[in-house]
Amino acid sequence: MIMSETPDHWLVVKITPNDGSAVTYKVFATWHGSYLGGSSWRLNSGIKSVVIENDFYVFTGHSGSQYYCHKNGYGNTVYGEMVLQNLVDKGKKACTIEVLDETTDWMVINYE
Repeated sequence: MIMSETPDHWLVVKITPNDGSAVTYKVFATWHGSYLGGSSWRLNSGIKSVVIENDFYVFTGHSGSQYYCHKNGYGNTVYGEMVLQNLVDKGKKACTIEVLDETTDWMVINYE
């Protein structure tokens, strides 16, 4: 069964390992919390491909999961920004994590 997600907000991050190994692109997705449940986030397994369906970019990850990301949802939440900054800080010794600009053409990136 393929897992599909539709985040409230999403970003694409480029992860460049310091050891020179292959660059990886991943979806960083966030969801707003509710009264009973807090906000949440996920980092996908790495983008394998992307297609456009109506107003959504559908990113398929290496694990087979699909993220349906609304074209107007690019961005982050305050919670997501804190989580992402923590990931950037913890990963500094091993890699560089860069948030790509929302004007990026997701269809032309070589994800493999």
